[in-house]
Amino acid sequence: QVQLVESGGGLVQPGGSLRLSCVASGRIFSALVMNWYRQAPGKQRELVATITSGSTTNYADSVKGRFTISRDNAKNTVYLQMNSLKPEDTAVYYCNTGGLVYGHWGQGTQVTVSS
Repeated sequence: QVQLVESGGGLVQPGGSLRLSCVASGRIFSALVMNWYRQAPGKQRELVATITSGSTTNYADSVKGRFTISRDNAKNTVYLQMNSLKPEDTAVYYCNTGGLVYGHWGQGTQVTVSS
């Protein structure tokens, strides 16, 4: 089992920045592929960013150049740095390992981008 706890969400103005954090426990964190998903009201949950155990990263087209995923294996933590935020980035953001169907999830953290 893997336990995931997110933090760092909040209300931010368009163009602003936030950094989300996710602390993992229960497995060897350094071996895990870690994902950030988000789900906006009335929409399906979508994959935002992925980082492999070797720190290879991948991003959804909608966030490329604005979001950065990173990890600190010494702290069992994965981060999502979000810059140039837009109203359409408003969603609940979830930390995940293991993928959409069979993965482990955190409780989610709300990000609201509004003036």
